[in-house]
Amino acid sequence: MLIDGKLRPASDGAVIDTPNPATGRSLATFPDASATDVDDAVVAAAAAAESWRRVAPGERSAVLTALADVVAAHADEFARIDADDNGSLLREMRRDVDMAVFYLRYYAGLTLQMHGDTVPSEPGTLTYSVRRPYGVVGRLIPFNHPLMFAASKIAAPIAAGNAVVIKPSEYTSLSALRLGELAADIVPPGVLNVVTGTGAQAGDALVAHPLVRRLAFTGSAATGRAIQRRAAEVGVKTVTLELGGKNPLVVFPDADLDTVVAAAVRGMNFTWQGQSCGSLSRVVVHRDVHDAFVERLVAKVGALRPGLPDDPDADTGAIVNRGQLDKVLSYVRLGQDEGSRLCTGGDRVTDGALGDGLFVRPAVFDGVDPGSRLAQEEIFGPVLAVMPFGDAEEALRIANGVSLGLTASVFTRDLATAHRFADELEAGYVWVNEVGRHVPGTPFGGVKDSGIGREEDVDELLSYTQLKNVHINYGR
Repeated sequence: MLIDGKLRPASDGAVIDTPNPATGRSLATFPDASATDVDDAVVAAAAAAESWRRVAPGERSAVLTALADVVAAHADEFARIDADDNGSLLREMRRDVDMAVFYLRYYAGLTLQMHGDTVPSEPGTLTYSVRRPYGVVGRLIPFNHPLMFAASKIAAPIAAGNAVVIKPSEYTSLSALRLGELAADIVPPGVLNVVTGTGAQAGDALVAHPLVRRLAFTGSAATGRAIQRRAAEVGVKTVTLELGGKNPLVVFPDADLDTVVAAAVRGMNFTWQGQSCGSLSRVVVHRDVHDAFVERLVAKVGALRPGLPDDPDADTGAIVNRGQLDKVLSYVRLGQDEGSRLCTGGDRVTDGALGDGLFVRPAVFDGVDPGSRLAQEEIFGPVLAVMPFGDAEEALRIANGVSLGLTASVFTRDLATAHRFADELEAGYVWVNEVGRHVPGTPFGGVKDSGIGREEDVDELLSYTQLKNVHINYGR
């Protein structure tokens, strides 16, 4: 781990073994941090934050730019680490590294945007606001995009003048540890600390530490609520959450079916096993085109081929861990028990070179009851649920009829319909005739149980600062 600029094991020597989900073989061991280790990291970060906040914005920018350069120089290494560690396709992990580099450079370029306002006041007075960093930021990231999240999610808090303690998922910690190794020669000691371990031990110690006043978490809604509760037990902390999604893709009969079918497959993120909070896992399709749509969708999804991460012809990789695989398979059984029709996939691959890995064929269910668990609960796996609608009001009721609200998409050629749905869909990020694309500099985040706060734009940078108002009476 990286703590106070030094690489060190857990203080009690504890380690976690991580298997390669595509082969089942042990890949590595890494430190299982204790509460003492986390305390060391937070105390180091608190000390470093005192000097880091006084560093000129241009110098902070230079540090982030240098870190981006070293990540880019080790791009292939990082991509291979993540492909081995979380089972995703190598080509997808290469894109993740590119995005990590982009956001490090993006926030390096925004350090001068943390300005306040001057407010007109009485003669002989001056009133203005300034932005100040929190000090120590605790950042907890999920398993599905290991390096991309490890690098991109430290960029804004560091640019804003905070010191960061980051804890990656215990399922995919290796690229964050490698990032820490490389950062040790670039980032001042204590400004970036990487601790690894379980959520129950290391994660809890980070959330509950009294010196951590700003927390950000990406993961499930249930864990997000637990973090809110735990943080509130300790003090008044600022917590932002980017949580799960059960995201709708609404298909009107005037849309081109081949285009929408391709978009539905792309929007479900089968290329990284559907393990994405933004996956459009519910397709709400008009009855007039339902049968034709399902026929084409089933044919396309049924042709998707699981494969090892470095297989250039594979369409999907391995599920990140056995627990997640079992969860996906349990939802497949649940969907059948609820009366939904399994049209393709949903079974574990047990033969050939993939037999020792955690591979499942992408699944499509049709005739899904909008109120069923299959339609209501986030699976975080390659399971797509299709349900028909009759008119726009019914489509909106189905689309908005879940507790989550992260992303949504609507396909139509009618301008009025497009604008109505963009306005009324309960989601933080809406696409029209598009899926999955995150436009750089636009705010990403959810409503309802999908989270609090926005990321990937200047608002994320500002969220790691606190406003201070200054009123000066210089006329007396």
